[in-house]
Amino acid sequence: MDNITYFATYTLMEPQGSKSYRHIYFVCFFFIYSLILFMNSCLCVVIVLERALHQPMYIFLCNLCLNGMYGSTGFYPKFLHDLILDSYVIPSYMCAFQSFVIYSSIKCEYSTLAAMAYDRHVAICQPLDYHSKMNTYSCVMLLFICWTVPFISTLIALLLSNRLVLCKNHIDKLYCDNWSMVKLSCESTVTNNIYGLISISFNFCIFAVIIVSYVKLAIACKASLECRRKFWQTCVPHVISLVNFSVAMLFDTMYNRYGSSDFPDDLRNFLALEIIIVPPLLNPLIYGLNLKEVRKRVLKSCINILKKS
Repeated sequence: MDNITYFATYTLMEPQGSKSYRHIYFVCFFFIYSLILFMNSCLCVVIVLERALHQPMYIFLCNLCLNGMYGSTGFYPKFLHDLILDSYVIPSYMCAFQSFVIYSSIKCEYSTLAAMAYDRHVAICQPLDYHSKMNTYSCVMLLFICWTVPFISTLIALLLSNRLVLCKNHIDKLYCDNWSMVKLSCESTVTNNIYGLISISFNFCIFAVIIVSYVKLAIACKASLECRRKFWQTCVPHVISLVNFSVAMLFDTMYNRYGSSDFPDDLRNFLALEIIIVPPLLNPLIYGLNLKEVRKRVLKSCINILKKS
C-alpha cells in the first residue's frame, strides 16, 4: 500500500490531433452546444407559452428537452474550456460533479421515455380513462420520479466510488464517468460492481417494459386507421429516441467495463460522445417536425417573431 496517493486532480484523454485542430474542434463543439440550447429551449418555450400544448405528452417532451440541456451542460462548457487552454485536467470534485450531471441526465432520459410510453399506452389503449389516469397529480408524480430516482441512484454510485483509495489519476475518456473513476482504484471494487450491475439490470428492465408496451400498442392499433395514424405520429419518435439512446448507452457501459485497448480511439470517442451529442439534437428535431401540434405552434411563433422584427 506504499504506492497509494490521494489525487486532487484527474487528467482526461487529449483529443487526437488537438494540438493542430483544437480551434476547429472548439468551433464545431461550440456550434453543436449552441444548437442544442437553441432548439431545446425554443421547444420548451413554445410548449410553456401555448396553452393548447399543456397536455401530458407535451409536458413530458418539455422535460426531455430540459434534461437534454442539463446533460449537455455537464459536458460542453468543460470540454470547450479544455480546448481553449489545451489543458485536459479536472479537479476531483469537479470530476465527480460532471459524472453526476451526465449520468443522472442519461437515467432521467430513460425515465422520461418510460413515462412517455405509459402516457401513449393509456391514450391509445384506454382513451376513455385517459383524463382520469393522466391528471395533473399523475403528471407531477411521474416528473418527480423521473428526476429523483436518477439523482438518488447516481449519488449512491458516486458515494460508493468516493470511499475508494486511488492508485492512478488518468481517465481514458474525454469526460468523467463513475466507472472510469472506479477503475483507478487499487482496492476491491466488488460493492461498486454489484451496484453497477443492479443499475444496469434496472435500466434494461425499463427498456424491456417500454419495448413490450410499444409492441402491444402496435398490435392494438392494427384495427383502426385513426389509431395507426396516432401511433406513427406520436409513438414512432419515442421508439427512434429509445433505440438510438439505448444503443449508445449499451456501448458506453460495455466498453467502460469490458472494452479492449485495441479498439480504435476515433470510433471509441465517437460512440462515447454520441450519447451526449445525438439525443439532445435528435429529440427536438423528431418531435418538433413530426408532431403536428408542436410543428404548427413553432411555425406560428417564428412567423410572429419575424413580423415583429
